[in-house]
Amino acid sequence: MIATARLGRRLLLASNNAHKLTEYRALFAGLPFMLQVPKDLGLTLDVDETGRTFTENAVLKAQAFARAADVAALADDSGLEVDALGGLPGTRSRRYAGEDATDADRMALLLERLRGVVTAERTARFRCVIAVAAADGSLLGSVEGTVEGLIATEPRGRHGFGYDPVFWLPEHGCTMAELSPEEKNAISHRARAAAAARDLLAAWRG
Repeated sequence: MIATARLGRRLLLASNNAHKLTEYRALFAGLPFMLQVPKDLGLTLDVDETGRTFTENAVLKAQAFARAADVAALADDSGLEVDALGGLPGTRSRRYAGEDATDADRMALLLERLRGVVTAERTARFRCVIAVAAADGSLLGSVEGTVEGLIATEPRGRHGFGYDPVFWLPEHGCTMAELSPEEKNAISHRARAAAAARDLLAAWRG
């Protein structure tokens, strides 16, 4: 647990994803905040991610949820950037193959568009941006984390989700999906962004 309620400092995670909540609770352990999700407050809010960058989308979500709940809020936006595709799928990572596409559909489309591209030119990165807004919606700051790699020619591994099975980590000699959850959480883009966000929250005196 991040904090006791008596500290009176609540932090709203702009997501109802249970796995994300568990992860952030572990990453922010020891900070003087009680981490909550929208359903804890009976809040239903759908923010259009109209930003052109991960930072813009994270800020949009953090500010919208903070204002709606009158509570400081944290939001993230993340995805895959492939250099040979000009940075795509980028902010459209989840919607790359259509709104109802599966992870397998998205990976298949990605691999098809990289067909014939040599290994040295298949460079890519996972990027995560976290934004934090005060209860009045004012931006406290944003931070980011990245992890560099290459796009493999075929999926490998049974862990993780999204594009993890085709994201090759040269220094580990495997894809992200071949790492254990503990190994992934030690190096992932979200973990790196969260470490920076932890420093931001620790310094906040609001």
